[in-house]
Formats: sequence, structure tokens, C-alpha cells
Amino acid sequence: MSGRDRLPDKSSDKSVAEFLERAKAVPAPATRGEPQGRLLFAMDATASREPAWDKAARIQGEMFRAAEAVGGLSVQLAFYRGFDEFKVSRWTGDAAEMTRLMSSVFCLAGETQIRKTLRHAVNETKTARVNALVFVGDACEEDVDRVGEAAGELGLLGVPAFMFHEGENAAAEFAFRQIAKLTRGAYVRFDAGSAAALRDLLAAVAVYAAGGAGALAALARAKGGETLAIARQVAGEKD
Repeated sequence: MSGRDRLPDKSSDKSVAEFLERAKAVPAPATRGEPQGRLLFAMDATASREPAWDKAARIQGEMFRAAEAVGGLSVQLAFYRGFDEFKVSRWTGDAAEMTRLMSSVFCLAGETQIRKTLRHAVNETKTARVNALVFVGDACEEDVDRVGEAAGELGLLGVPAFMFHEGENAAAEFAFRQIAKLTRGAYVRFDAGSAAALRDLLAAVAVYAAGGAGALAALARAKGGETLAIARQVAGEKD
């Protein structure tokens, strides 16, 4: 097993707990009157992610449909791939346009850029309120403390990160759970072969971004399953 696949030392759990205590005293930024929720939809587009990317491109329209009942949704697509390539789309509330954007992307081999993704989320929410970040990936090849620093800043801005983990990479699980804790978001592992699971996960985050924790809790009561697991993590319950 390579160094990247080994589970990192968990000595940083204490620092995570200390951060969360400090963060409770920091008020979330007030919304600026946007008519829609704003969701940053970030994905790993390195070579190993190609099958799941195609699946997400086909089903992401469910995010918009789920959010319509609680105020609508504006989404920005962000992805990384290849050699230090990081791209973002414009914000859009059009499901067809988002499908077109995702379908035009092809995956390329490269290393992860999760810290850059979190930094982008920080910069975006400083410009205009971002209600949530959803990230779909299968690996983390970066220093977890540097990633955690960016996640901590995002958490202080009141933007929860919903970390959807494809596969069973132990290093990725550790990093993704840290990001979820530091932003008061949620971590869920999903099976790359289950389109229904990914559809439900994306819909749950869309509902949260458009309608807040109350709307997510109502959806969780109706659907149960992973949606309920997400809602409990957002509410601060143990997953």
C-alpha cells in the first residue's frame, strides 16, 4: 500500500474539535437577497473518475427539480483534471445548460486539487453568498493539514461542504471527513455502480442549498436512507 493510500495519523482530531468550538461563535454571513440558492458543484475529473462523471452528467438535472419546490437553484460547475488544470463555469439555473457543460468535459489523468477547490469556494462566497459546496471524488493526494486550513476558512464563512466519496480509499475518507467536520457539512460514501444513490445525494444537497436545514430535514423524513444520514450530520448528530 502506497503512502497516499495509508490512513493518516488522527492526531489532528483534537484541533478539529477546537476549531468547531471557536466556529460556533462566528455568525454565518447574511444572505444578500438572492432569489435562488447557490450551489457550487465540484468534481474530480481525473482519469479514474470518468465513469462516475458520465453518470453525474446524466442525472444532475435532479438537483434542479428537487430544488424548485423550495425556491430554485443556481449552480456553478467546478472541476480539475490533467496537469494543474482547474476550471469553473458561470452560474446558471438552467438544468439543460448544466448538462451540456458537463457533457462537454472529458477526464484527464492528474493529481487532486481539493485545496484549490475549497479556496475557490471561499473566494466565491466572499463575493456573493454560496449556500453549499458539493464535492464528488475518489482520492486525496494532498497534505491533509493544508486542505483542512482551506476547509476551516470555508466553515467560518458558513458554507457546508457535502463530501461524496466514491470507492474505499482510506486516505480520501479521512480527508473528506475532516473537510465535512470543519465546514459542518456531511460525508457520505457511495457505490459508483448506483445511479440512484448519487441522484438522491445530489437532490438532498440541492434542497439544502435552496431551502436550508429545515427543507433538508423534511426531505430526510420522507426519504430516509442516505438523505437522513446527511441531515443528521448537518444537525450535528454523529453519523
